[in-house]
Amino acid sequence: MCAMKIDHDAIKNLATLLTETDLSEIEIAEGDKRIRVTRTITVQAFTAPSAQHGGHAANAHGAAPAAAPAVSHENHPGAVKSPMVGTVYLQSEPTAPKFITKGQTVQPGDTLLIIEAMKVMNPIKAEKGGVVQEILVDDSQPVEFGQPLVIIA
Repeated sequence: MCAMKIDHDAIKNLATLLTETDLSEIEIAEGDKRIRVTRTITVQAFTAPSAQHGGHAANAHGAAPAAAPAVSHENHPGAVKSPMVGTVYLQSEPTAPKFITKGQTVQPGDTLLIIEAMKVMNPIKAEKGGVVQEILVDDSQPVEFGQPLVIIA
């Protein structure tokens, strides 16, 4: 069994890219070699107490009210999610018109945006037709795998 040669420069470059793009992980593969660099990002969420009932969220019987499951961008049936980590572009070049706008009708196969990953431009196409309800990303924004990009209904 031979020892794997480690490309320290590639690892340093990927780590720098993670920091610059505020991503949590990146992976590259070439042949049977793979390099994956990850970092832990700590997020703290704070919720304000309810103004009702002097800061306590309870009903007349003392139990917390049941919340109906909400449809979020994550679980929306019309969410188009990022198939990769990269940088999103809403138009083919800075002076070109945007691929889509809110309220626009799209057909299956229409290009919605582009994600640049490892210097490769990857068009993200509509899998189904419908009306663009929301565009959830900004031009030149870094995106994560599985992140909702657009809502089509």
